[in-house]
Amino acid sequence: MTAAYTLYAKPGFAATTIERLCSEARISNRAFYECFGGREELLQALHERCVEESLAVVTKALQEAPGTLDGRIEAGIRAYVEFTTADWRRARIMHLEVRRSGDVLATSRQRAVESFARLVEEAAADFPQSQSLNRRLVTRGAIGALQELLIEWLLADDPPEVGELVSVAVHIFSRTLGRP
Repeated sequence: MTAAYTLYAKPGFAATTIERLCSEARISNRAFYECFGGREELLQALHERCVEESLAVVTKALQEAPGTLDGRIEAGIRAYVEFTTADWRRARIMHLEVRRSGDVLATSRQRAVESFARLVEEAAADFPQSQSLNRRLVTRGAIGALQELLIEWLLADDPPEVGELVSVAVHIFSRTLGRP
């Protein structure tokens, strides 16, 4: 898993063979296949671990957040962005390789979006929404915007500061989930 965490982040899932994984991990191909059915299964396990860790961090931040919608948004976004960007490999697996892998992680990615959407919806449930729009769709749109901000951070020649990512994401979430 450690070797895949680095190799799947760079050079990436598509460029990482079983042989390269096994060489980096100093295990035999047979040992690999005793643990995983293939490199796709390993990528899914890595992605799900990153998502679970992120969900735990965001859940804790929301539990400790002020009781206002703005306080919850700020705490949740800051926790997610800081945790995700603290390790570039995690950010790449969760936001680039999950997309580049094609259908391999489509279901896993959708489950992750649904899990984060539930957290956002629960955090905002006690507050009226700003417009008469479908909160489910608004939430997913805001999550998509956050994902694109993190992709920008990963790929830009001059990446934005993490604090700027947090500020922009808080702005987006506040405007879409905020007061009427």
